[in-house]
Amino acid sequence: MLTIKRVLDTSFAALGLIVLAPLYVVLAALVYLFNGRPVIFHQVRPGHMGRPFVIHKFRTMSNESDGTGVRRPDEQRLSRFGRFLRSVSLDELPELVNILRGEMSFVGPRPLLMEYLPLYSAEQLRRHNMRPGLTGWAQVNGRNAADWPTRLSMDVWYVDHWSLWLDLRILVLTVWKVIKREGVNQPGHQTVEKFRGNS
Repeated sequence: MLTIKRVLDTSFAALGLIVLAPLYVVLAALVYLFNGRPVIFHQVRPGHMGRPFVIHKFRTMSNESDGTGVRRPDEQRLSRFGRFLRSVSLDELPELVNILRGEMSFVGPRPLLMEYLPLYSAEQLRRHNMRPGLTGWAQVNGRNAADWPTRLSMDVWYVDHWSLWLDLRILVLTVWKVIKREGVNQPGHQTVEKFRGNS
């Protein structure tokens, strides 16, 4: 079944990159206009079994810094256009390249930050037993509005209950969530609050 999942991921990622090519060009131009260079944001994230890979996203923040050269907080650097991209998940489109390479899947636990790895419990680490996804069970059950323990437990639940039918259900629910723009941020935050561990 996992082989079928991989074949579907590769096929639809390749198709998406071709069909959405004009949209990529338009979005890249708008990101350059509103956020400057570089247009694509690259960051190392933990993938399957925690192995690092470089994720690609459209940049949603400026490089604005204070008078001392230190970058301003994320909330201050998140542009109005960047906020729109996040609300409709268009910033995630370059991740189709990651899916095509086999580093990600369309559905799976979202790839978080490398710095979180030593903070997870043994149970939470099991979220890395499957490839990270463009969307996931946690994203359709609260998205970023859910607290960290809830989101991580839902990731593990997905790993334990995965099926092609569950993936299809998540994809359909994702479209609905994006249309409604629900749960984009955690309450009281313009971006997602960092995971600080379980203590």
